[in-house]
Parts: sequence; C-alpha cells; structure tokens
Amino acid sequence: MTTTTLSRKKAPQTPTVIASHIDLTPPPEQIPGTVRYCLYARKSSEDDERQALSIDSQIKAMLELAKREGLEIAEVRRESHSAKASGARPIFKQLLGDIREGMFSGVLTWAADRLSRNAGDLGSVVDLMDQGHLIEIRTHGQRFTNNPNEKFLLMILCSQAKLENDNRGINTKRGMKTRAEMGHRPCIPALGYALEKRPEDKKNRVVPDPIRGAFVKQAFEKVAYQHTSGRQLHRWMQEVGFTTKLGRTITLSMIYRMLRNPFYTGKFEYPVGSGNWYKGDYEPLVPQHLFEEAGKVLDLAPKKAWGTKEFAYTRMMTCGGCGSGITAEEKHKKLKDGSIKTYIYYVCCDSKTHDCHEPSIREDVLLEQLLALIDTIDLDKVGMKKKLQEEVSRYERFSSGILGQSMGVKAPKVDVRTYAKYLLKDGKTEEKRELLGCLRNKLILKGGKVSLATESKE
Repeated sequence: MTTTTLSRKKAPQTPTVIASHIDLTPPPEQIPGTVRYCLYARKSSEDDERQALSIDSQIKAMLELAKREGLEIAEVRRESHSAKASGARPIFKQLLGDIREGMFSGVLTWAADRLSRNAGDLGSVVDLMDQGHLIEIRTHGQRFTNNPNEKFLLMILCSQAKLENDNRGINTKRGMKTRAEMGHRPCIPALGYALEKRPEDKKNRVVPDPIRGAFVKQAFEKVAYQHTSGRQLHRWMQEVGFTTKLGRTITLSMIYRMLRNPFYTGKFEYPVGSGNWYKGDYEPLVPQHLFEEAGKVLDLAPKKAWGTKEFAYTRMMTCGGCGSGITAEEKHKKLKDGSIKTYIYYVCCDSKTHDCHEPSIREDVLLEQLLALIDTIDLDKVGMKKKLQEEVSRYERFSSGILGQSMGVKAPKVDVRTYAKYLLKDGKTEEKRELLGCLRNKLILKGGKVSLATESKE
C-alpha cells in the first residue's frame, strides 16, 4: 500500500514593523469592544411606582452585577422624578446629551422602564443606538444592543410601561366616579368636616368637625340674617381663634369660597364644572334654605369692576403702616357749574391686617412728591441712570435728524434728571411704570408722604 503525503505550502508572513517610539494604543474610552457605563437609578414618589426598588437598592443590585461581569461604571446618576412626561427629567436629559458627546457608551439600569415610560424619551434612546452613540443597555436580567430584535424588545417593554400608565389613569378616573356615585367626594372634605376611621368601614367616613363645624354654620347665619360682610366675618373668626386643620389662620378668600361651597348642604359636583351632581353620604352642616339666603346677600353686595382702569402708580409702592400694596380709586365731585371733577386717590389695599388706618393721597399731590424725590435720589445707585441715558440719546438722535434736515438746527442737550421728571409728569402710563420699575418695592407711602424704603428705616 502506498501512502501519499500531501505537503502544504505556508503562507508568506507579513513582516513585523516595530515602532517603539510611537504609542498606537488608543485611550481607554476609544478601545474597541470596551463600554463605559453610566449607572442610572430612578424612582418616582407616585403611587404607580411603589413596587419599584428604592434608588439605593437599585444601585446596590447593579453594582453587584457590574462587579460580577466586569463592567466599567464611569459614573452613577440618580433621579427622583416621574418618567411619564417626555423631556421632564433634567438628569436623564443630561445623560442623553453626555452619551451623544461620547462621555458614555452604555447605560446600566435596574429595568427598562427606569429609562422611559413615554414615547418621546424612548425615541431618543433608540436614536442614540441607531447612530452608534449608545452601544449597550444592561438591566438586571436583560441586555439590549443595536440589534433589531433587541431594540424591538426594548421598545415593547417601554411601551408596555406607558400602556400601564395610561390604563392606570383611566381606571383611577373610573374608580373616582364610582366613589362619587356612592356619595363619597374623591378629595379632601371641606373645612368644617373631619375624617373618621371606623372598624366596620374600609374607607374613612366624613363627619362634621366637632369644633369647626359649629363655627362654619354660624358664619352662614351671620351672613344670611345679619348681613355680615366678608371682612367683618374674617375679623370675627380671628377673634374666636378659628383656624384650618393645620392651625393656619383662615384668609378672606377662603371665607368667600366657603360661603359659595354647596358641599355644606350635602351635595357636590364632580368633576367641578361638569354639571354632574351627587348626593353625599355625610351629614349636611348648612340647610339648603340657609345656603341660598347667604348666597343672595353675597349677590347683593356691591362688586368692583377689577381691571377696568389702569392707574400709573399702582403696584409701585408699599404701605408703611401694614406692608400691604397700594391701590387706586377714582372719585367724582359735582361742581357748582354742573361739571364733574374727577380725582384719583392712592390708598392701602389693606390685604394683610384688614384694619389699616393709613390716609389716602391724591394723585397730583403724589406726583409733586415723586418729582421732588427724583432730585434727592442717586440715579446710578437705583439703576435708573443707564436706562434714562439710553432714552435721552435716542431722543437726541431723533431730534437732531428731524431738526437738522428741516431747519438745520441742532437739538439741545437734555439732562437725564429733567427727562425723568418729564416722563413722570407728561409721559405715558407705560413709560411711568418703566421708570418707577427701578424703584419697585422701595417706595413707601406712610402718613400721606412718599419716601424711599432706605430713608424710612433711618
């Protein structure tokens, strides 16, 4: 038997070039095959994520995974924010930007829904993978790369999280509507009621507050039968020590909302403005006829037409007596010749103490005091000089152009302080407001005199 031996020719080897003086090793972040991970942990305080691990637990679990598999974690970032809305998480938004800049090439997170529960953020993540910026996403049990099947699975998991959010919102609204039909208003009960927990009930029961309930009913009676005004009612509640459940003093606006709230009659509207009314399963504090009678008194009270006229110096001063703002009102006086003279008075709006006795000041008197005040203040110090110089320069350029072309006359120089007085006296309302805006909250009106806050403290 003849044995045939086949000899194979060796392929020619490429000569090795040694260049010891040149370092061809790329930096660690550019070595092919290496991934720099950012560990991202997120938890929302909302009810839909109560079952998710805490941020510390997520970080601990993912650090153990990284150590076990030899992953390089460059940075750990944590965030307490809901992922329902797109672009609403500042730390996650910064993370996407850093990945795009090449700072990271991988993300390590507890689960896919930690990254996104909305279509916008999910699209941003997938785009980074398509562009090659994001090489890998690792979770506690899965791995996602720029592979069609793995990206599809990632989108399914995040879309499932969005679907759960949407369904939970629908189910919550349905449950709240069912509670309303059962007589339970699905929100905090009105002031004058309390929540009571009974062993036989799964939910808290709404009952009249043993302390505040009587005062609420008495407030309705004062308005309906004694025609007590809102300010008088507010003063009475301060005298008797009536407070909210948190111990805070009740405000005037809260009193008016209380007097208009039909919840006290045993019925409520849900949602507010929908026209759907339900009968509550709690004891009414106020009879229907008493509620209607109080409403009639409130309707008969004179109402001011807010916002119908803009006054030049309102919202620019503070009352020196109580610290409230300054408002204005028009008063008309009929003269002997039959004409009507209109005066504008500035007075404390009395929003803090409701018992301020500071006198009012007429607008022409106030203007004289403001003009005198301009002579005494340092325009540089209050930040007015630069703004006024710009306006004066613009005026001079305009005047020089018009007068120079028509009459060949050079426009006269205008003093900055004189221009400020001109604006206060004859300028438009917007110009006066812009000028005094530099002194906002610094002007004090006390005893019929206006002064700067720094002067009033001396």
